[in-house]
Amino acid sequence: MRLCLLAGIAAITATPALAQTAIPKPDISVATLKTVTKTLSSDAFEGRAPATPAEPKTVDYIIQQFKAAGLQPGNHGKWTQEVPLVQITANDVQPLTFTGGKTPLSFDYRKDMVVGTYRVTPQIDLKNSDVVFVGYGINAPERGWNDYAGVDVKGKTVIILVNDPDWQTMARKGLFNGREMTYYGRWTYKYEEAARQGAAAAIIIHDTEPAAYGWGVVQSSWTGPQLEPDAPGDHMDQSKVIGWIQQDAAQQLFAAAGKDYAKLLEAAKHKGFHAVPLDLKASTQFTNTIRRQKSHNVVGILPGTTAPQDVVLFSAHWDHLGHCDPVDGDGICNGAVDNASGVAGLVALAKANHEAGPTRRSQVYLAVTAEESGLLGSAYYAAHPIYPLANTVGGVNMDVLNVNGKARDFVITGAGKSQLEDMVKPFVAAEGRVIKPEPHPEAGGYFRSDHFSFAKLGVPMLDATSGNDLVKGGVAAGEAASRDYTEHRYHKPQDEYNPDWDWSGAVADLTIYYDLGRELANGTMWPNWYKGAEFRAVRDKSRAGM
Repeated sequence: MRLCLLAGIAAITATPALAQTAIPKPDISVATLKTVTKTLSSDAFEGRAPATPAEPKTVDYIIQQFKAAGLQPGNHGKWTQEVPLVQITANDVQPLTFTGGKTPLSFDYRKDMVVGTYRVTPQIDLKNSDVVFVGYGINAPERGWNDYAGVDVKGKTVIILVNDPDWQTMARKGLFNGREMTYYGRWTYKYEEAARQGAAAAIIIHDTEPAAYGWGVVQSSWTGPQLEPDAPGDHMDQSKVIGWIQQDAAQQLFAAAGKDYAKLLEAAKHKGFHAVPLDLKASTQFTNTIRRQKSHNVVGILPGTTAPQDVVLFSAHWDHLGHCDPVDGDGICNGAVDNASGVAGLVALAKANHEAGPTRRSQVYLAVTAEESGLLGSAYYAAHPIYPLANTVGGVNMDVLNVNGKARDFVITGAGKSQLEDMVKPFVAAEGRVIKPEPHPEAGGYFRSDHFSFAKLGVPMLDATSGNDLVKGGVAAGEAASRDYTEHRYHKPQDEYNPDWDWSGAVADLTIYYDLGRELANGTMWPNWYKGAEFRAVRDKSRAGM
């Protein structure tokens, strides 16, 4: 059971906290929200892909808006932080073939499968690699679960299911939290674990519901230039090939191996599952064009008065997909909602806080790059912080604002982890709203945006937004709008600015973010993770010497 606000603050303050005082309502500028979103998502910005000719234009515009909002340069007199990246573009991708079964199979790039690599190398050759089905590809000793137990997959191709074994359990309880995805369910984890096991290739079976997006998103996000951190070793410790395969193709694959696809999927849900060799050989090859480059995070600050060394952080990612698969002749993924709107929220919050006057702690506004490539910009900042993470009190991440109108509910992504949740309750109530559980926890939203980069290193960050119970139209209207966006606009050219959007929901959410940020910035509290949360230990360690 969660603590009330006062009990929560009493539990988390190292020194006496300021009593909560009434915070004047901010002036969240709808004009700013509209202008910034419309500008950043216009064709002139070409979809804001990092390290392309569109980046300097994007970064310059954000700096211009930060200045106008009253921010100062946030990186020791500079507005940006360099983020070293390497761009890998797969070329001449050959079909993914499987031999040795009842029927030889050949799956085409983009249509049936997508493949790529983390390795910074000009040539990838996967030849006659033994194929093993490893269920959900999870090795979780603390849960007594190991899909790799008793099997050696070094040099082999592993076929993996997306999400967690109990994702179809509607309740949020069970070994892997039931409907609520754990990090073990994320594709990032599955490739990481396959590499640790020595697999030459890791292929995830795409299924729309547990993946939380359709095949079109895989096509648009996983093809063309891919960005990775430019790190020592060139990622040669990773699998040669990573990728996805359509479910229909996977069913053909299992049939060729003489295996019952449905029975193996059912078996993989249960503890004690053993990986199944498919007695097939996998092959593909492609070349890579490699380009090392730098992208940039944009950093602004409102310096604090009496405790300027302590930092409250607001973040949003500025990047999107750039040029992508055309729809009706439109080949620019503009990313209006995702996430020009979030950057607009960042600017509007900065403006409101500047107008309200300085706070005792500093406020840092961080527009990060390469979120769409795997949270790379925020991960780089977290690993190379301009302001020490031990001095970062907490904050708010904004990834997609509500443009569908005001909602009665407020949803916290990954609820049940951080004491920020107790602090935000009265501000939600002040808006006449209620906190509700995530409507689609199986989507794994907690692991899909930049707050996660900070959480992993101990900093509590709130990632929350309007729910689907809209004032105009109720849950039915909210669900319809959410479904329309996911199916028809998410990571597609159709995510474009619409002058008819209703910004009242965004303003209501931003008011809550403002109130919480103001409370943190004027207080002395140090919110922590709940006991038992996976990030508690690293936070305690970082704060131990303070």
